[in-house]
Amino acid sequence: MEKLHPQFLLDESGKKKSVMLPIEDYEELLEDIHDLAVVAERKDESAIHFENIKKRLKADGLL
Repeated sequence: MEKLHPQFLLDESGKKKSVMLPIEDYEELLEDIHDLAVVAERKDESAIHFENIKKRLKADGLL
């Protein structure tokens, strides 16, 4: 994502109350949040060595 281009909605006293983003920026943020949630959810899983993954893919005919 490049730089966000938010627009702010203000209340009567000039305080920022809401933000508007282009839909593309909003969707990218949602995607990033989802990716971070998946990483956090899987942080305690054990790692799989690359060679083992290649063997599995070859055995399944995917590589």
